[in-house]
Amino acid sequence: MLLVAPLVLYMIVLYALPVVTMLLRSFNDPTWSLVHYRELMDDSVFFNTLVNTLYTAFIVTLGTLVLGYPVAVALVRAKKWAPLIIVIILLPFWTSVLVRSYAWMVLLGRHGLINEALMAAGLIDRPLRILNTALAVYIGMIHILLPYMILPIANALRQIDPSLARAASGLGSPPWRTFLQVTLPLSIPGVAAGGLLVFVLSLGFYITPAMLGGPRDITLSMLIANQVDQLNWAYAACLSGVLLATALVIIAACRRLPGIGNAFKMSAR
Repeated sequence: MLLVAPLVLYMIVLYALPVVTMLLRSFNDPTWSLVHYRELMDDSVFFNTLVNTLYTAFIVTLGTLVLGYPVAVALVRAKKWAPLIIVIILLPFWTSVLVRSYAWMVLLGRHGLINEALMAAGLIDRPLRILNTALAVYIGMIHILLPYMILPIANALRQIDPSLARAASGLGSPPWRTFLQVTLPLSIPGVAAGGLLVFVLSLGFYITPAMLGGPRDITLSMLIANQVDQLNWAYAACLSGVLLATALVIIAACRRLPGIGNAFKMSAR
């Protein structure tokens, strides 16, 4: 226990206390009341922003799953190329989120590399408007969060006994049926863990939506930053409390679902 004490003290002083102080400010500024939370009930901007944040998180989670599952399968099956695949997966972690978002601005701009390549190939007559759209936000966030989906799925796939797939093949099952009835169900713990991790991280994303999105693509974290810029600390704390509560409710709900809850128990073993 003494070995863990410095870490616990560090988390309490530098994490728990600031969060608690922030939450208290949403109640006691200027006096103890729920006035700031009552104001949210009549704030259409807040509701639209919350819906957009949840929708963006869902699309990003779905996108990372569609792109990440095949990569996880390749990582597990291609033993020879596994080190190279791992390097490619982890490469984004070696670069700042700000730098990666700016790189996508260069690629997706009206005179960026993608539009220039499409025009050079004769596929379009004029530049497409990709930057400052919801699509640009999805692309940037999927690129950044993809490793968080790949690694849990790959870990779940590694725990599947290869003899199960061989037995299914020996009984005459085609590869696609073996995948749907054997591999996919047994990899659900990794899918559930990766999906929840990506979804929760997407809820609090700020830099990428702020740089790649447009005026209609405001997320809850951007709204909080706007309130901080206006020195409206109490309302910003209130919004932060809602964001934190939303993430906690989603985590608790997922763990209570029969199938997904069991998946998390299996992945924790």
